[in-house]
Amino acid sequence: MRADTLKAMSDQFAMPFDAAASLEGVASAMAATRDGIDALLRDRGLRRTSPEDTAQSLLLGAASTASLELSEPIDPEALAAGEGAPTARAALRLSTELLGLVPVLRQSPLQAFARIHALAASGSVPDDELGRPAGPEGAERLGSLARRLTQPTTAPALVVAALAHADIATSRPFLSHSGVVARAVERLVLVERGVDPASVTVPEAGHAQDAWSYRSALTAFGAGTDEGTAQWLRYASLAFARGAESSPLATR
Repeated sequence: MRADTLKAMSDQFAMPFDAAASLEGVASAMAATRDGIDALLRDRGLRRTSPEDTAQSLLLGAASTASLELSEPIDPEALAAGEGAPTARAALRLSTELLGLVPVLRQSPLQAFARIHALAASGSVPDDELGRPAGPEGAERLGSLARRLTQPTTAPALVVAALAHADIATSRPFLSHSGVVARAVERLVLVERGVDPASVTVPEAGHAQDAWSYRSALTAFGAGTDEGTAQWLRYASLAFARGAESSPLATR
């Protein structure tokens, strides 16, 4: 298939962030969730947020993303002690380097996607597959998302993060670990766009707490309809709220 045809198909599937934000029920749901996140960060005091809070959030996120991949609970403390399946340990390895990719995501999203996949899949796929999309369709879907992430938008950052997540999770552009990459990109967008600069909320936990709804909403998004996109975004607003409740700050 010609490259220009692939690009046209990919861009047609990818709803602009602004248009998605205007779908029924999305703006109000995301605004309420953002208010809750802002209240948590303001009330607890971002100036008093410690590196330990961020590290704990990343650990909880790694355990949650691994539990979604493996369809079983993952004990964060056991994971921190070096126990767990390779997928879980890979998620933890990714979490330790993830925030260093914030400036990369801002300047070159494709490079960030590739590095996230390389960290997540290292040791489980051949080296020549690390960071490489699975064919031209996968490459074009990632390229389309990268273009949208570097263009101006008035859409709320929560909408951008949720759509980036769903785009990667449903298109599965890599041969493996696309779900892990999708959730990592979501967290990065929340940091890079100022929703959670210290990365102390746990969006992955918000998804893992209701895995059935998570998968159902992704399936709806994957249908490529306005209704499916709106369903995903309304679901994501609830998941982000649960992720805030899972923050180490919320237990102080």
